[in-house]
Amino acid sequence: MAKSVVAVLKTRPETVLEDYGRLMRMAGYQDVIKKDRDTALKINISWHVFYPACSTTPWQLDGVIKTMLEDGYDRDLIHGCHNRTVVVSAKRGEVLNKHKPVIEAHGLRNVHLYEDEEWITYVPKGRMLVLNEIYPEGIQIPRRFIGENIIHLPTMKTHVFTTMTGAMKNAFGGLLHEKRHFTHSVIHETLVDLLTIQKEIHPGVFAVMDGTFAGDGPGPRCMVPHVKDYIIASADQVAIDAVSAKMMGFDPMSLPFIRLAHEAGLGCGELKDIEIKGEDISEVNWHFSKGQNTFASKGQKMIYWGPLKPLEKLLLRTFIAPWSYVASIGYHDWYWYPLIGKHRVRQALYGTKWGELFRKY
Repeated sequence: MAKSVVAVLKTRPETVLEDYGRLMRMAGYQDVIKKDRDTALKINISWHVFYPACSTTPWQLDGVIKTMLEDGYDRDLIHGCHNRTVVVSAKRGEVLNKHKPVIEAHGLRNVHLYEDEEWITYVPKGRMLVLNEIYPEGIQIPRRFIGENIIHLPTMKTHVFTTMTGAMKNAFGGLLHEKRHFTHSVIHETLVDLLTIQKEIHPGVFAVMDGTFAGDGPGPRCMVPHVKDYIIASADQVAIDAVSAKMMGFDPMSLPFIRLAHEAGLGCGELKDIEIKGEDISEVNWHFSKGQNTFASKGQKMIYWGPLKPLEKLLLRTFIAPWSYVASIGYHDWYWYPLIGKHRVRQALYGTKWGELFRKY
């Protein structure tokens, strides 16, 4: 059996759009993303404010669209794709992270799944590890996803629940409705279930990951951003996450969602069995941290896996659940970002080449 291919390139602001084209073609995206189907560009918005490494970059989105149009894809069959959470506004995020101007400049449709689309009950053909138990009333997905391609646009960053987050986690923000936080206590198994569903409903699944900024620490929001100048692409969602994890300094198969997906035959998590095209990353190790927490994530982990576990349903799945939304917004938007995040954003915007590029969008 042919090895999974992951393309990895170094880039710079002056050439990043062209480099994305080279990257995608190197990873064979046209073999996966057929031109006669709608294609959703699943934009990642992990925070509605701009924070380096947190959300899809404008040049990442721009480079993907530019490449597809150059290669003959129909503009009318490509659309930006967003979902919402109870704590992050995609409507604010697409503006502050400069996604909307890119979508509009290319004349594409912009779809907000929760507001614009019908959600239906989907019965997976493959074995579910946890989703049938989490949602006994039925797994809800957007109807429009059935039969269309999807290109995930994650960034390279760490995560308080999954150690790192990438292509597989990006589906969490689109395929499940806003009650997806119900799954946090079984997040690794959930990501495997979502990949099973994706392979059933999408004719083509591809991922293009931006590591121009990469985030280390208690992600996906309260990280320390670092300029790394890397971009990655693959049709294998497990393999691209494995390569990203390796570059951050983690053993991919030690991460449960990668190992479980690999064992289920949903992709390749073993680095020795992945063909890496482009850059030699054998010596790349950023030594990113594992297991860091914020005050907010410590509280969440006490509910999901700690002494407050017996109260999880009461605290997070009943009429009193909004307390947790207010607590998260209060901590991240009203405390952490003004006191810590804004300073890091200014450093990135005015002290790095990628910050300068961001300001030009």
